[in-house]
Amino acid sequence: MFKREMKINFKSFVIWASILIGLFLIVFLVYPSIINSENMEMMDEMMKMFPEEMLKAFNMDISSIDTAFGWLKTEGFVFVLLITGIYSGILGSNILLKEESDKTIEYLNSVPVARKNIVINKILCGLFYIILMVAIVGIFNFIGLSLSGEFDKKSYILLSITPLFTGVVIFAICLFLSTFTHKTKKTLGISLGIVFASYFLNIISEMGESTEFLKYISIFTLADIRNVIVNVSINPVMIVLTILITAIFMTLTIVRYEKKELI
Repeated sequence: MFKREMKINFKSFVIWASILIGLFLIVFLVYPSIINSENMEMMDEMMKMFPEEMLKAFNMDISSIDTAFGWLKTEGFVFVLLITGIYSGILGSNILLKEESDKTIEYLNSVPVARKNIVINKILCGLFYIILMVAIVGIFNFIGLSLSGEFDKKSYILLSITPLFTGVVIFAICLFLSTFTHKTKKTLGISLGIVFASYFLNIISEMGESTEFLKYISIFTLADIRNVIVNVSINPVMIVLTILITAIFMTLTIVRYEKKELI
């Protein structure tokens, strides 16, 4: 069952991983030629024109973009978080529902496998691919940074782990929501909405004290990138919250799926 899930979801994994790797390959090839003393002076002047709140939202107030690693700590990890989040959301919304959409649920029902085991195997497959996605992108960027020059390896390794926190939680939430419908089209829009709305709330929460409360309802707060950049450490609370939220929604998914009427 697990091997079947791995094979079915392998193609989409390759596509999304290739998107991220391709993006950063372009950065590592082009960035050295862009960054020179003249361009950096122009960028510094341009940065002064932006409000402090906006710079803070993208961590540009605590990290310069004069190196590839500096860019990664600001805009770079925005792409990692968003693309990993989108992939996790789509995977979570489809991995169970596609059996009904593709009419293969009849085959699964004919196999002597309990619904609980079906869900568990799909969860394990989803988690495996999310972890593999983060690991591959992390290793690729590590190699790219090593070839580009010196960088803080500990800080980078911790930063490269953070997308896991948002990815697995988004996957778990979207997986649970998928048990309330029979069509993948319905959950796909909801999944993407969750990702973009959550990231938007996280950005706004960094723009002032009056909006700071929004971070408590944003999944991307779990990544806690700013804390990693400043303190070079991961807040244990974020790890606990990630495990707790993921476990709750996965348990609810199993309970809900066992009671769901399949078509």
